[in-house]
Amino acid sequence: MNLEATNDDAKPWLKSYAEGVPTDIPTQTGCLVDLVDESAAQYGRTAALEFFGRTTSYDELVEQIARVAEALRRLGVSKGDTVAIVLPNCPQHIVAFYAVLRLGAIVVEHNPLYTARELRHQFEDHGAKTAIVWNKVVRTVQEFPSDVAVDTLISVDVTRAMPAHTRAALTLPIKKARESRAALTQKVSGTVLWEKLVASKKLDAKHPRPETGDLAIIQYTSGTTGTPKGAALTHGNLLANAAQSRAWVPTIERGNCTVYAVLPMFHAYGLTLCLTFAMSMGARLVLFPKFDPDLVLKVAAKRPPTFLPAVPPIADRLLRAATEQGVSLNGIEIAISGAMTLPETLVEPWEAATGGFLVEGYGLSECSPVLMANPVASNRKAGTVGLPLPGTEVRVVDQDDPHEVLPIGSEGELLVRGPQVFGGYYRKPDETAAVFVDGWFRTGDIVSLDEDGFVSVVDRIKELIITGGFNVAPTEVENALRMHPSVADAAVVGVPSVHSGEDVVAAVVAAPGQTIDAEALRAFARDQLTPYKVPRRIVVVDELPVSLIGKVLRKKVRESIIAG
Repeated sequence: MNLEATNDDAKPWLKSYAEGVPTDIPTQTGCLVDLVDESAAQYGRTAALEFFGRTTSYDELVEQIARVAEALRRLGVSKGDTVAIVLPNCPQHIVAFYAVLRLGAIVVEHNPLYTARELRHQFEDHGAKTAIVWNKVVRTVQEFPSDVAVDTLISVDVTRAMPAHTRAALTLPIKKARESRAALTQKVSGTVLWEKLVASKKLDAKHPRPETGDLAIIQYTSGTTGTPKGAALTHGNLLANAAQSRAWVPTIERGNCTVYAVLPMFHAYGLTLCLTFAMSMGARLVLFPKFDPDLVLKVAAKRPPTFLPAVPPIADRLLRAATEQGVSLNGIEIAISGAMTLPETLVEPWEAATGGFLVEGYGLSECSPVLMANPVASNRKAGTVGLPLPGTEVRVVDQDDPHEVLPIGSEGELLVRGPQVFGGYYRKPDETAAVFVDGWFRTGDIVSLDEDGFVSVVDRIKELIITGGFNVAPTEVENALRMHPSVADAAVVGVPSVHSGEDVVAAVVAAPGQTIDAEALRAFARDQLTPYKVPRRIVVVDELPVSLIGKVLRKKVRESIIAG
């Protein structure tokens, strides 16, 4: 069957769309900054951001973006430059994101909890010479070797965006605070404080805006080799995904909705549904630096979210905390779960507690990231990842012959195409060519498509581990473990977990004459890896199963660990 042959009969998902959802979206024009500008034009005095109770209106947000953009321009940032952002969820993150884009520069998002080794690897790849960094991470970036050095380092104190009384509660005693500031000033000399950028003049409104096809974001994703690759996403890719997301939830009223940012915005999932979708809706975006169920419930008691992007562990913990504390979750209209499998046993109690919907979706960083979601309607199918979003096409093909499209109900590799699908990996033409066939993106996931158009994920060709919604490349963790002198070899796998989807577990072989101390090895790994990548359990084995050519058979390792 020819992949290009397509008609509505070949799109069974269209008949399952919820009422009011279009079958396609208009071709997107303009740039991502337009999303904020258009919301400000309609809802200028409305709160755009809320952070520990302190609000920023859309008018104020647009002004701050213009001031920071001008300051960045004066610091030498121009069209096409890469600019690294290493921040938790906070108002400064959103301002920085759009200010960089306003200049036609390229945002590179980073996890602020990454180790120096992990951050350095990504900086080596994208080569950014300007970085906007959480002040707690400034030292890490400053200590990069000279060949990766950043020319302009902007330090952000997240607490300055909090209300005065909240900030005061976090402040050290005066004497210690002065000593702390003196030490910090000495250490970060040569950096630029964020407050200086916000105090700048505004960028000239006539300054050229980026075009739809320009590169907007480099989003790092782990591949099967464990080497992070930067998915290069254009303004058009992300505009399309925001439009597709809006189309999927026609019941949410623009200019009168609240979105909770409990997901990290450096992650593709949080970035689209908080940084772009929420802003395009004229929503009040409530920002949480990290997920704290008690804090979320405290805010929800006053203003529950209309829309809550989450992962299953977050929904589960929030529901449990609400039940224990006797707090109502009523009013959460739509919660969408992604990044890992949504347990069917969570859906019913959540919907009973909220009176709204909890539906599962699916996406990949390379696809901006959302590809499909269950309809927000009674015909949703728990246990599936739902239907392709408007304008998205899918095919199930033979994984050994991706040109062979399989019939409905068959299990095969998922191929996708649509306006949200990226054009390739940043500066990696060979890796890009390997994931496309006739213009269709190979997801690496084995799925089945039923007669109503619902997709079920069966398995992953990629051996990525998904823990708590984050991707972990086994090879990266294995390499870190092998650096320890007591380890001769290691195999890392994902083992099912009711709390995180999968736990990272390592099977290790001791080096000759060595004895492995599991806790000491985990402590060593914590110095090399961000916390969610550190194995929760280490199993010492005499040898690892290998194929005839010597490749470690992770599937057998996983089966052995599960069997106990």
